[in-house]
Amino acid sequence: MPESRSKFLEDLFALSRRELLQILTRRVGAQDAPDLVQETYLRLLRHQETAPIEEPRAFLHTIAINLARDYRRRRRTQQKHIDLGFDPEALPSAAPQSEQQIEANDRMRRLLDAVEDLPPRCRQVLIMRRFEDLHQTEIAARLGISRNMVEKHLRLALHRLQSALNQGASK
Repeated sequence: MPESRSKFLEDLFALSRRELLQILTRRVGAQDAPDLVQETYLRLLRHQETAPIEEPRAFLHTIAINLARDYRRRRRTQQKHIDLGFDPEALPSAAPQSEQQIEANDRMRRLLDAVEDLPPRCRQVLIMRRFEDLHQTEIAARLGISRNMVEKHLRLALHRLQSALNQGASK
């Protein structure tokens, strides 16, 4: 990269740093925002090495916003799947279950069974959309299928899950 271009990007980053920090602080919190600001600058430099950037300031903001979105998504996924300790409310109670609890447990069992019975690709799309909070376009790119196919898988999954729930309600 030419030295003048490198200097330009350093100056741009110096001028934009405070603004990026504010944007990222609002999105991910004050503790993690500085790290994402640094990562934003590193990604800008890496990208500049491969291709010229037409609108560096806008590109810088796009990188920052995408990093914040990925960070939040990763945190949500971690919070769903990481057990951070003992939860006394998670212990089964010695008290007999109410009819509502039994019904709720039965619905959950039917729902989980229905998810397990989905075709593998359909189940994968459902999990990526509902539990990993990925958008259809991103799912399509990751799986190498069209966005339309992602939507078909989601419709099929939701239809089968609803049918499983309705089937239990009619019993």
